[in-house]
Order: sequence, then structure tokens, then C-alpha cells
Amino acid sequence: MKSAVFALALTTIASAAAAQTAPPIGAPGDVTVLTTAATGVQVYECKASSAGALEWTFKEPRADLFVGKEKVIRHFAGPSWEYTDGSRIVGKVAAKQNAPGADDIPWLRLSVASRSGSGKLSDVTAVQRIDTHGGVKSGKCDQAGAVSEVPYTATYTFLREGK
Repeated sequence: MKSAVFALALTTIASAAAAQTAPPIGAPGDVTVLTTAATGVQVYECKASSAGALEWTFKEPRADLFVGKEKVIRHFAGPSWEYTDGSRIVGKVAAKQNAPGADDIPWLRLSVASRSGSGKLSDVTAVQRIDTHGGVKSGKCDQAGAVSEVPYTATYTFLREGK
């Protein structure tokens, strides 16, 4: 009896963990090309809003993406991703979902808008950013042009359409 209760508890915990990290913005037929762990910063700049008040505005991401301990992708403005083999993609936001935490940047699905080079990212048609932690900067700021880098981590999954 104790082992059955323990097994049920483990199953419930595993299901809850899977539900929290399951790609909520997937598409039928997605095939995973690569899943990576990212560590980086979201860069914000102090700019005047349409109302004239100074506020933090997103400028660009900068992150390194890893498979295990090996850095395989550089993520930067565009948003762009460049694999160590030289293949590169640029994404465009296709879907957005709030992250579970208020201080965590949103989960995204990005469709590939352009590509260059041949290699690991050549067949990628979409990128998902999920399991985000950190990266949010908002509110008023004091000096136009000031820059702030906010650390974040995330999981990036590179996908292609199923054939």
C-alpha cells in the first residue's frame, strides 16, 4: 500500500512538472531539432514614452545557449541565433504567453523569418522560449540613454515542421 501511494505521489509530481514545462505554444506536427539551456541578459534602455515620461524599454537579448556544458548557439538582437557551424536564423514573434512568474519574461513561439548558412539551424522553422526565469525590467528610469542588463535563463527549443 505504501509503495502504491508513493508511486502515485511520484506520478503526480512528474505530471505537474511536465505540465509546467510543456510547450504551451507548440503546433501540431512540430519536430524537435535541438533543445538548449540559455543563460544571458535582457538589455533595456531608458527612453521617453509616447507620453514623454522616461521608462525602461527592451533593446535586445544576449545569451549563450548550451547542450550540456557545450556552448552551441549565440543569441542576440534580431532576435537572432547563430550555431557554432555558422548557420543562423532570425525570428519573428508568432505567439506569446505570460510566464508563471511576474519577474519572468514571457514564453514565446517565434517563426523563422530568415536564415543563412548551412548547418544545424538550416531546417528550423520555429523557436520556442519557455521555462523563463528573470529578465524583466519595467517602470520609470531617470536618465535617457541609460542601459540596464537583467539576467535570465530559459529553455530554447528549435523546431521544424513535420513532413
